[in-house]
Amino acid sequence: MDHITTAGQAAPARKTRWYKQLYFWVLTAILIGILVGWLAPSTGIAMEPIGTTFVNSMKMLIGPIVFLTIVGGIASVADLKKVGMTGLKALTYFQIGTICAMVFGLVAINVFRLGDGVNADASTIKTSESAAKLIDAGAHQEWWQFLTHIIPSSIVGPFVEGDILQIIFIAVVFGIALNAMGKVGAPVLDGVQRLTAVMFKILSFIMKAAPLGAFGAMAFAVGKYGVSSLTSMGGLIALFYVTSILFIVVVLGSVMAFLKLNIFAMIRHLKEEYMLILGTSTAEPALPGLMRKLEHAGVKKETVGLVVPTGYSFNLDGAAIYLSLAALYIAQATNTDLTIGQQLGLLAVMLLTSKGAAGVAGGGFIALTATLTTIGTIPAAGIMLIFGIDKFMSECRAIVNFTGNAVATLFIAWWDRTLDADRARRVFAGETVEPMPAEDPVHVDDVTDIDDDLTEYGHHNPKHHGSGDPAPRHAADVVPAPSADRRPAYSENV
Repeated sequence: MDHITTAGQAAPARKTRWYKQLYFWVLTAILIGILVGWLAPSTGIAMEPIGTTFVNSMKMLIGPIVFLTIVGGIASVADLKKVGMTGLKALTYFQIGTICAMVFGLVAINVFRLGDGVNADASTIKTSESAAKLIDAGAHQEWWQFLTHIIPSSIVGPFVEGDILQIIFIAVVFGIALNAMGKVGAPVLDGVQRLTAVMFKILSFIMKAAPLGAFGAMAFAVGKYGVSSLTSMGGLIALFYVTSILFIVVVLGSVMAFLKLNIFAMIRHLKEEYMLILGTSTAEPALPGLMRKLEHAGVKKETVGLVVPTGYSFNLDGAAIYLSLAALYIAQATNTDLTIGQQLGLLAVMLLTSKGAAGVAGGGFIALTATLTTIGTIPAAGIMLIFGIDKFMSECRAIVNFTGNAVATLFIAWWDRTLDADRARRVFAGETVEPMPAEDPVHVDDVTDIDDDLTEYGHHNPKHHGSGDPAPRHAADVVPAPSADRRPAYSENV
């Protein structure tokens, strides 16, 4: 991957040594974490604070980055109608993708019927305290609540609670208002663009601790849950993984082929983000890196800023596969016969309840319980049959969700006729390309590079220091510099 200088030119690509690449260290940390959790469970459980601290430090930046990116994208476009149309196209694509994912899950569990022969009696299933809370929350979850939940009661609350849906709502309203202000709002837009660069720089600092976070999270998971759950219900876990892989290759791969792109090349390009997801069992820490890399691949900033965060709440392909598989498995295990019509009705309810639990802790189980409660034919207590193995499915769910959102953003950009497919193809292939005209003046891989070359961004070649030209009014104006003597923005000595 090329390095982007503040003068807006692509510097010659340098080959990073394998032992300095972030994904190598994250993968190494994951393997060490598995060994620690397996051989010394008590020690692995004690590593929990390391993993949770890293994930929390990432989550604290997600809200501000989503807000600033959406505001900057909407406020800088000339035609707000295009933003609205992009949003409608994204929601349409999300629903179609979710339906395809659920159908994949339904077909898989109907073909293999892993629940047959379990013969579980729902009335005798004991419910743990933690599961009981999720069941109770799901039982009171209405399908329409995700609509009313979008509007926050406080403008600060969503940032404190990390509610992405509500942050998106505030950002869209703020961005539209800022766009309508015209020249009066220009200084605010300038501040938004500069704050965005600052947030990504903070993120690059935190990412250096990614191997530690992955180690702590994996050691805790294996130490607490052990490998017995994997062996006792390995069939269901394997079916979920195989179904998810087929969905990525067949469905998402077909979408990429339609765009004349290679999904395996895209996955290879996003390898650092995948390692991060695998280690932390959540896709949230990988969101900023995905946004930055998609922008560099030729997707407009406003499209990335709107589609990716929204997809994290509405385009959960992995969760959709999991919900359909789990619901039908519970029905089979409790000897609850469902006709094709009832299964399609189950799918329709899941389309709504899955959105109602978006961004909520334990959202997958809440959505599953809400679905079973709404249908009424499958005992909700049956979720205890799969409660113990949920942790081992979370990584796969997050990876499928992440991949689905990457493909969705590329497709929406094509639908808007703004996708530079040739550039995306070259970027995914690892070729050196020129920076986008409006790309932030920082290293495109800064959020996933193990090296933190502060001198590259804090100090520049002496030939730039002699000019007294002021920095451009907007961060986007940095690219390209009109001459070699012009002093680029952000070139003050640190």
